[in-house]
Amino acid sequence: MSTLRYRKGSIFRSLVSRARTERAVSMPDVIPGTRLRGSLQLRHVDAGSCNGCEVEIASAFAPTYDAAQFGARLVASPRHADGVLVTGVVTRNMAGALVRTLDALPRPAVVVACGDCAVSGGIFRDAYGVAGALDSFVDVDVRIPGCPPHPEAITQALRSLSGR
Repeated sequence: MSTLRYRKGSIFRSLVSRARTERAVSMPDVIPGTRLRGSLQLRHVDAGSCNGCEVEIASAFAPTYDAAQFGARLVASPRHADGVLVTGVVTRNMAGALVRTLDALPRPAVVVACGDCAVSGGIFRDAYGVAGALDSFVDVDVRIPGCPPHPEAITQALRSLSGR
C-alpha cells in the first residue's frame, strides 16, 4: 500500500491555502442623506440594456466580490426594496414599467444608475427607441459609470449607500 502524499505545489494545496475571496477595499465615503441602517434591499430593473451590466451585477453578488457580506441584496418585489438598481438606457417600451416600479417603492427610496447607458444614455443615446437616460425620469442618488462597470465598483457603490 502506498501512502497518499501531496506535492509541495499540488493543486489541492493551492486551493486550500489561498484566499477564496478578494480582499475588501477600504470603506467608501457615505453619500449624505442616503445612509440606510443595516442591509440594503434593491429591486433590479433592466430598462433596456445589452446585459453586460447584468453579468457584472451577478459577479458582484457572487462569492468573489460578495456584495451580500456588506448587507446588499436583490429582491423580487419593489414593495420589499429600499431602492432600485437600474441598468440600461430607458427605452420607450420600458418607460411605463420603470415609472410603475418607482411608484411602488416605499419612501424614502434610493435610485442607483448602473452603467454608462443608465447614467448618460451611453452609445444608445440617440437611438429611435430610447426615451432617455435614467435621470430624465427620476433623481439618481448613485451613478456607477463604466461599460460595463466592474463588480468592485458596484460593490463599492452599494457600500456607500449602506455605510457598511
